[in-house]
Amino acid sequence: MSLTIKEAKKLYRDMLLIRRFEEKAAELYTEEKIRGFLHLYIGEEAVATGIMATLKPEDGVVATYREHGHALVKGIEPQKVMAELYGKIDGCSRGRGGSMHLFDKEKNFYGGYAIVGGGLPLAVGIALADKRLGRERVTVCFFGDGAVAEGEFHESLNLAALWNLPVLFVCENNLYGMGTRLELAESEPDIAKKAESYRIESHRVDGMDVLKVHEAARKALSHVRSGKGPVFLECQTYRFRAHSMFDAELYRSKEEVEEWKKKDPLLVFRKRSEELEIWEKIGADAIEKEVEKIIADAVDFAEKSGWEPVDELTKYVYSEEVPS
Repeated sequence: MSLTIKEAKKLYRDMLLIRRFEEKAAELYTEEKIRGFLHLYIGEEAVATGIMATLKPEDGVVATYREHGHALVKGIEPQKVMAELYGKIDGCSRGRGGSMHLFDKEKNFYGGYAIVGGGLPLAVGIALADKRLGRERVTVCFFGDGAVAEGEFHESLNLAALWNLPVLFVCENNLYGMGTRLELAESEPDIAKKAESYRIESHRVDGMDVLKVHEAARKALSHVRSGKGPVFLECQTYRFRAHSMFDAELYRSKEEVEEWKKKDPLLVFRKRSEELEIWEKIGADAIEKEVEKIIADAVDFAEKSGWEPVDELTKYVYSEEVPS
């Protein structure tokens, strides 16, 4: 694929932002600055980055509980994301959602969802509303391979196909549903085949190569935007960290993890950029410094942000009032 220097810089910068943000989040978790659950996206950066690079600002995104990277690349300010991880009032969900429930209406980021497969029917509902109201946009739904075993996966794909809805389904297949390897949970581990059974155009993609993800997403979105119905992308990827910070990670070997690290999205991108003879023009060192400052500012913002007052505990629970 053709790639401009500007596009290459953006792809590398977004992947690096996710990587450094997640590394800092892990560090802050060990310091007990961040509490509760924390699911890191390290190793999977090429998927969110490659898909998001093809979206328009008005396009919607529904994600999973491993959604920090998606939120950042969709345009939610790193400061607001970090403050949300801290549980502070200046977070994108006022500190009420935490790591698993990032949300930003202005960015059309319709949340991370802790229930496996829970975002699928929501994405279908949003796309149905868009079609009925004549809004020309696409809803992208991210989910993991573990969601394939849920009933709403099949119900959602079936309805999206029946109603010819503008949805791009993106399965981030990292081989493990929590601690269970895909082959031990699915009699047919070829997830793209399952989507094909609903007569949805489906493709498997190397989820460790941002350029391949980007190209696949570009073609998929062209199909969806032209009114031809939903598309399903199975992005084969791998998380380098445990399922969550509480995971003892006894279900896979260190050798397996190290082998996959040879396919690190950042390393793959550098190699591909060198082949295209543009790596030296990207300015990787300058981008690293830029990202370093962004992360530092995000942490400082979260540290200085306040806690929601106790007397507002029931606010927005039953009231129709919506926070500004």
